Amino acid sequence: MQVSIETTTGLERRLTVGIPAAQVDGEVEKRLKQATKTVRINGFRKGNVPMKVVKQRYGAGVRQEVLGEVLNRSFAEAVQQENVKPAGQPSIEPTKMDEGSDIEFVATFEVYPEIALGDFTAFEIERPTADVAEADVENMIEVLRKQQADWSDVERSAVDGDRVNIDFNGTKDGEEFEGGKAEGQFLVLGSKSMIPGFEDGVIGLSAGDEKTLSLTFPDDYQAEELQGAAVEFAVKVNSVSEQELPGLDEEFFKKYGVEDGGEDKFREEVKNNMDRELKNATKNKIKNQVMEALVAGHELSLPAALVAGEVDALRGQMLQQFGEAAKNIDARSMLPDDMFKEQAERRVALGLIVGEVVKDAAIDVDAERVRGMVTELASTYQEPEEVVNYYYNNQQLLAGVESAVLEDQVVDYILDKAKVTDVASSYDDVIKPDASGADAA
Repeated sequence: MQVSIETTTGLERRLTVGIPAAQVDGEVEKRLKQATKTVRINGFRKGNVPMKVVKQRYGAGVRQEVLGEVLNRSFAEAVQQENVKPAGQPSIEPTKMDEGSDIEFVATFEVYPEIALGDFTAFEIERPTADVAEADVENMIEVLRKQQADWSDVERSAVDGDRVNIDFNGTKDGEEFEGGKAEGQFLVLGSKSMIPGFEDGVIGLSAGDEKTLSLTFPDDYQAEELQGAAVEFAVKVNSVSEQELPGLDEEFFKKYGVEDGGEDKFREEVKNNMDRELKNATKNKIKNQVMEALVAGHELSLPAALVAGEVDALRGQMLQQFGEAAKNIDARSMLPDDMFKEQAERRVALGLIVGEVVKDAAIDVDAERVRGMVTELASTYQEPEEVVNYYYNNQQLLAGVESAVLEDQVVDYILDKAKVTDVASSYDDVIKPDASGADAA
């Protein structure tokens, strides 16, 4: 087998492979001989079909089959021989395929970029430190009570925190606009679910009151035709109701899985969940900083095939969120590549850089940490041991945990070298999502 390789542009490579004719023709002859013993053709007894007849009937198909296998096998051997690592599937173009002559094909593909790892000692990471205070627990219990609250109608003016039932009709330059009209809609005042000024304008109104609100849509509103637009909403209040919070009793505790132990046990469970949430949020904030530093600290060319694959994966994830409605969506026109390209490029870059760190530092996945993560995931279920067994009997689920653990080990490796500063924080500050929306590889 003769092999030559050339760089075309950037990461793209062009591989030319020559294969001796005998390698293909010999395999074709071998398979046709085997076929003479098994094929059934009218006019001939099984096992006595002449080679000439078998070749006329099946020769072209068998040769095509052999060529496909030889090309795939030869490509794999050629890239190994040339010590290149293709990123994505190659485009294979046969150039010489005549029977009796040597075979030649050209494979065009991208390779993975070479990555020179940066100086991790220059990374500056802030590690938030916080505890779950008693006041945090009280606030969380209030949130849980509000989740289970009832509403009762009142005969008074609406105040912040009340729920109102309203009809409204929005107009722009005297004309109704799409999405600006509703009847019998419930709205919790202070929820900020309407544009600025709407909820404030309803405060002070009672059932039966009507009012016209002159408002302006935000400049970044999702509907372009309404961005920064001056509008009017004619609002009618149908009812005003106030929130009735449930008491801290057994019925309330059972809704959150606490069957015994009363309020003390309930508070203990709430704090344990908050401690777990705080731990995970702290870990994620540190991890996001490390990942951001990795991206910022490395410039590399990205294989287009990998980015395209990641775009497809992200689009698929969004389609899953649409559920049954996804069947009626033309995915590529409704969800074009540009929507996902930036995130896809970031993910591909991180994956390549993290992979290089793993290789450079010779990091192997820690089986004990994998077991610990699986156990922690299972701890929130009623039968944790069954969940642990399920993970270890499902290779795909377990591989996901192993990948997460390996990523954590990379973060720890970098933190050992980076400049890490502890920053005193509150529980609320730590669990608040990062504005950057950074995600791991």
